[in-house]
Amino acid sequence: APAWLRRLCGHLLSERLLRPGGVQAVVRGVLEGTDGGAGAEAAALDWRKCDAVGKILAACPQQCLSLEDYYRQVCPQILDLLHIQDKVAARQFQRVATTTLLTMAREQPQLAEKHLLQPLLAPLRRCSEPAELALEDLTAGAVLVPEAELGSCVEDMLKVYVVGNDSSSLLLGSLQSVLGVVFSLYSFAKQNVSYLRSPCQDILLWFLEKAEREQSLAVLEGLAGLSSHVPTLHPQCQLRVGSEGGAAVIVGESTSDEHEALYQKISLEQCHVESLVELLSHCQKSGLAGDFFIHCLKELTQVAAEDEAAPNPAVGPAGSLLELEQSQARQGRKLLVLQLVAALCEGVSDTVFTDIVQVQEFLAAVLHRACAHPAQGPGAAAEAQTLAMAMGLVAAVLGGAVQLKSSDFEVLKQLVPLLEELSRTYPDPLTQELASDLRIAICTHGACSPGTVGAAADSVLGRKPGMAAQSPAGPPGTAPSPPSPRHGHSPSAHRERSKGQSTCHEPSASGVSPAPCADSLVPAGLQELLLSAYDPQPPSRAAALRHLASLVTQRDPEALRLQEKLLQVFLENVQHEDAFVYLSAIQGIALLSSEYPERILPVLLAQYECPAQGTEDAMAAVTRMKLGEVLMRVTRALGDMVFQHREPLIRAFLRGARDPDSALRASSLSNLGELCQHLGFQLGSIIQEVTGCVTAIARTDPEAEVRRAAVHVVVVLLRGLSDKVTEVLQDVLRDLYRLLKHVVTAERDAAAVLHAQLALEELDTTMRRVLFPPQTLEKKIVVLP
Repeated sequence: APAWLRRLCGHLLSERLLRPGGVQAVVRGVLEGTDGGAGAEAAALDWRKCDAVGKILAACPQQCLSLEDYYRQVCPQILDLLHIQDKVAARQFQRVATTTLLTMAREQPQLAEKHLLQPLLAPLRRCSEPAELALEDLTAGAVLVPEAELGSCVEDMLKVYVVGNDSSSLLLGSLQSVLGVVFSLYSFAKQNVSYLRSPCQDILLWFLEKAEREQSLAVLEGLAGLSSHVPTLHPQCQLRVGSEGGAAVIVGESTSDEHEALYQKISLEQCHVESLVELLSHCQKSGLAGDFFIHCLKELTQVAAEDEAAPNPAVGPAGSLLELEQSQARQGRKLLVLQLVAALCEGVSDTVFTDIVQVQEFLAAVLHRACAHPAQGPGAAAEAQTLAMAMGLVAAVLGGAVQLKSSDFEVLKQLVPLLEELSRTYPDPLTQELASDLRIAICTHGACSPGTVGAAADSVLGRKPGMAAQSPAGPPGTAPSPPSPRHGHSPSAHRERSKGQSTCHEPSASGVSPAPCADSLVPAGLQELLLSAYDPQPPSRAAALRHLASLVTQRDPEALRLQEKLLQVFLENVQHEDAFVYLSAIQGIALLSSEYPERILPVLLAQYECPAQGTEDAMAAVTRMKLGEVLMRVTRALGDMVFQHREPLIRAFLRGARDPDSALRASSLSNLGELCQHLGFQLGSIIQEVTGCVTAIARTDPEAEVRRAAVHVVVVLLRGLSDKVTEVLQDVLRDLYRLLKHVVTAERDAAAVLHAQLALEELDTTMRRVLFPPQTLEKKIVVLP
């Protein structure tokens, strides 16, 4: 077109643009004739036209006196383009509005923020925490942001930020100021049925993806309630379900009940944590979930250090009110961090780490916590298990779980100072040795990998001991070297293990004579399993025990040939303090006993009745309770064959019921009741001993839990025998009835009284059926001769 025509058209368009409704008129005139993007060429043409119109709208015409006046007139009309209801033209108008807004934000960021972004986000900023609300003019329940306005605001944000997809600092900063309210709305929509859940989730995920990693972590910390980087929903504002599937913001009612307020606060925090974990489950590929998990672990260590360093004003009378509030704030922050770590472990722990750098940062956080705060106090077992699993992860990485490169070893070398400090200062000598071995393996790039590293890797990866994959630096097929006994204070089992595979273990204190040393006749795989059953690391030991138990289940001939040696190994591991280890040993003994009850059961009964000499009373009682669990598993496995072992089992439990340890007495009575059920209550002549023992304990035992267990045995007998109670218990039924009446009238323990009342009701029902049998009408036909 000629230049004069272009100037004239531009002048006419500018004049129309500055009039009321001019923006929509100009856009309709320019885009007239397009079909809304049907087909590739038409869609491309639409995009070019929309981009051109957006640039025209963003440029201030010459006849406009002030740039700010132009923005003041045009920007509200641009935002109105986002609300076009015509489905055919809506897509094009939204493209024009988004392109215009983004262009203005790039060219005039201050004016764009004032006239475009602030009005766009005004409904959310109105109810955010920094907002100055005139609450004295609003009554409780007053609508602050209507449902239609709030839903339109969220949809406009989705179109501008997510669909526009421009990650400039202006847009990210403006969105961050309302992310707390968006997250509260997302959490609220997640708990209810609302169409706002999906757009809120898309907005949050877009910000977390486009922002810098440090900014994203700071926002996540603010959303979790650990910092004030993100303004949240005003405390006096509440979200209410709308009638159209959306939500509205109202002024909440203040409650004077402290317990109700505390309950609402805890429920809201729990809901936010769950929503945050679900949000992070969509960010695992980008590595953000792993980074935030590591950040929480570091925060946990820092909070624990501050907690130890700061005095507790609640203990001392001189503590001021401010110090008390600070202490309560620290405790609340610590609980929130613990809740976050637990939720992340449960929700996103399976694929949380995406590269070796995140693994190294995670391990560094755990090792640093172990160095700063060694396992001690009531949580020592959990801390020790966490450290063991972390060091097992290092061993798994070095043992072939990941194909490591030279650059990966450079990353792992950052763990060397922590491992060195751990090997010098940690109280457990076995952990010291494993830390030293891991440090050697990292420094030598896996060329020197002691046996403890390979055993820990086998435990984590679930491989058979001795079958560990070799590191790329080592030759394939090379067996791992045994650990060097550098620490003279290691336990004897570990020292014997380190001397070589041809060395026998010392006899255990369990009283079972060890099997002859026949290692030369034992296959290498089975011998390695037997050695791993004495591994200092509980995961490796438990894995070896479970593998030995599976060999017994499969009736492996070599394993069955060494049944006495296997029994010795299982019995020694029953005394281990780790639950995973001793439960694996219990399972192995039960499987072995079900295969050879005639040989194994007498040994178990002897161990149960006579504990090993030289052990403490508490340890002996715990070991006997574990053996009681073994005997009950054997009883279940034997089924009807248990009758030939009836009297030895009952005698063993009756003797256990007279033990000085109250926990063992209660355990023995519980086992006795279950044994009676498996025997079908066919106790024979020994019924007198059982009822006499139970009666004496229920009347005279000083511990309530033991008396409760004795009454429970009576309840089991009466319920199991039912109508046969008058036949089987005819000689002792009167004594049991008097015992139950005594318990109901004289017992102080409520649970025991309840058991006795239930038993009396059962006995009353049974006796009524025996004394007054139901009348039945029978029809008889007699044929007369």
